[in-house]
Amino acid sequence: MKPDVYAANCPTRQILDRVGDKWAVLILLLLREEPMRFNQLRRTIEGISQKMLSQVLKSLERDGLIKRHAIATVPVTVEYSITQLGGTLAAAVDPLRDWAEQNLKDVLAAQRRYDTQQKDEAA
Repeated sequence: MKPDVYAANCPTRQILDRVGDKWAVLILLLLREEPMRFNQLRRTIEGISQKMLSQVLKSLERDGLIKRHAIATVPVTVEYSITQLGGTLAAAVDPLRDWAEQNLKDVLAAQRRYDTQQKDEAA
């Protein structure tokens, strides 16, 4: 049976959840450049909490998009790298990042127009 993303129980939606998660996308794009340690990721991705980073890394690892490598040091050093599968997803979402950067001004202008219109209609 062919997946139907519009069906409530379609597993494809789980993958789309990953694509729609800004933290997951940012992590994948960073790891595409080079493997990184947990704290290196946390310092680079401004605004992500330690708890959220941990949760997203576990989800990405579970999905086979990244791999976790523990290095026997004291304390243990953990490094994350992107898998081949994760690399294909990062390549697919990178144009979305480009689009967001290129159209940011237009989107912000549209939001201001909308907000102004809503205020005027409420008055």
